[in-house]
Amino acid sequence: MRILVFGASGAVGSRVAQEAVARGHQVTGVSRTPTAVHLRRGDATDPSDVAALSQGHDVVISATRPGPGQEDELVQAAKGLLIGLRHSGVRLILVGGAAGLVDGRTGLTVMESPDFPPDWRPIAEACNEQLELVRAASDVDWTYVSPPALLEPGTRTGSYRLGTDHLVTDAAGRSSISMEDFAIALVDEAEHPRHVGARFTVGY
Repeated sequence: MRILVFGASGAVGSRVAQEAVARGHQVTGVSRTPTAVHLRRGDATDPSDVAALSQGHDVVISATRPGPGQEDELVQAAKGLLIGLRHSGVRLILVGGAAGLVDGRTGLTVMESPDFPPDWRPIAEACNEQLELVRAASDVDWTYVSPPALLEPGTRTGSYRLGTDHLVTDAAGRSSISMEDFAIALVDEAEHPRHVGARFTVGY
């Protein structure tokens, strides 16, 4: 399988690229500021970049993450990806956010929780708008992936559980996964599509 990874120099994207390569896939990494020889320069917000770079690939995995104050780039990247992949037959797996997931204990979304940090709201709102855009797309085979509440570097265990619109939590109510196991879930979805035209999430 030929996989194109946007954000391949980032924390999640680099792990996705490593996981896919380890499984024998042909991986092209894309970054706006390439730092390694296997990376190509490109911008997910530019439909022409997306169209050109995705040619000959089976799936695009986008794991871009903007810095503070640049949250709207998530929405612009979603637009660029959807336009660039329109009618191409190339699948899109888009990594989004967890703020729109429902906490089964309260019935509220993560962002609606009273203790949701105010400084996280801009990125959360951008992720929710990003999800609305892909849900409205009818000419791209998309999958939207929400991480759990806690996503951080850790150990590759090879284990995870799937969910849809609710946080996946363990027996203690903790919603988390390592970036390494999150990458496994993304490559698993690339290899065996189970959520085309839908959102899913993961956790331990």
